[in-house]
Amino acid sequence: MNTPIDIEIDIAAGTTSPPAFNWDEWYEGIGGRSNAIPEVMEYRRRIQEEQYPRFEGPVAPVRHPFASPEEAAAAVKAKAEEFGADIVGICRIEPSDIYRGRSVTETYAIAVGQRMRWKEFQVVPSEAAGIECMRVYHSLGETVIRLAEYIRSLGWSCSVEHPIGDSDLLHVPIALKAGFGELGRHGSIIHPKLGPLFRMGSIATSIPMAIDHPIDAGIAAFCDKCRACRIYCPANAVPDHRSPEAGKDHLGNDRYMIDTGRCFPYFARNNYCSACLPVCVYNHKEWARDFETGEPTKIFPEVVMVEPPPPFDGVEQERRHQYPRLNRTRPK
Repeated sequence: MNTPIDIEIDIAAGTTSPPAFNWDEWYEGIGGRSNAIPEVMEYRRRIQEEQYPRFEGPVAPVRHPFASPEEAAAAVKAKAEEFGADIVGICRIEPSDIYRGRSVTETYAIAVGQRMRWKEFQVVPSEAAGIECMRVYHSLGETVIRLAEYIRSLGWSCSVEHPIGDSDLLHVPIALKAGFGELGRHGSIIHPKLGPLFRMGSIATSIPMAIDHPIDAGIAAFCDKCRACRIYCPANAVPDHRSPEAGKDHLGNDRYMIDTGRCFPYFARNNYCSACLPVCVYNHKEWARDFETGEPTKIFPEVVMVEPPPPFDGVEQERRHQYPRLNRTRPK
């Protein structure tokens, strides 16, 4: 009998890995959650109460054999798309892909992404945009959970890295290595076709699969010239320049780094903001349309610029990632 016998190799986080984002501590530091959108809260409840308990499940006693790593990758990608993924990629897991203080025993990460509906981002920040973000988190959560169930049915163990759950893997580095796109000035990945308006999750497994590779589509060079997200950031948290201290991206460029101390208070008080995503003009006319709905939409959103709250940097240094203090001395 071909039984699943995994050789567990513990991969620990790298020495420069950031800690997982401590949502509760950040919210507590700014005085609690002030966004009370009923639909968002309902999606959060469903994720926590209905999806979290399904992260784990039984592994079939007989392991399905694949003829090659290429066949395994093709089967996994086809199932991910069947379960709702718009983009799928595979990469090897490295220590730098793991949050500080954590470890994984799997070898590969399957990155999955799902686009958000442009028609919900006609005005940002807005309740509609906030609801759409959480809708996709829930929908993509179903995708990764169903994909995990499929993998276990083949006799392979795996772990769910939910797009909004307490994951061990950093979704952005995983997705960059899996070929999703390039890192934009706003700190999010820009996909050549989907732009930045999508969400990500992943699954860790040890199925031997053919891996994808980072891409160079000229997006980083575009971001160096475009400053749309910088101009339209209501919190004034997007940088003018790359940050050498932030390390290199997969193309060898210094990374852009957002001022979280400015971003988070605005995000938390203004419908989860997301203004930097729909104002991104990379291939804007190509992806900023809901062709399947037939609904008329604007090419560029209306951005509601309200006075940002004071910056907050109160989370203890060892419990948060590093970020620059941008525009802190600029007069109001």
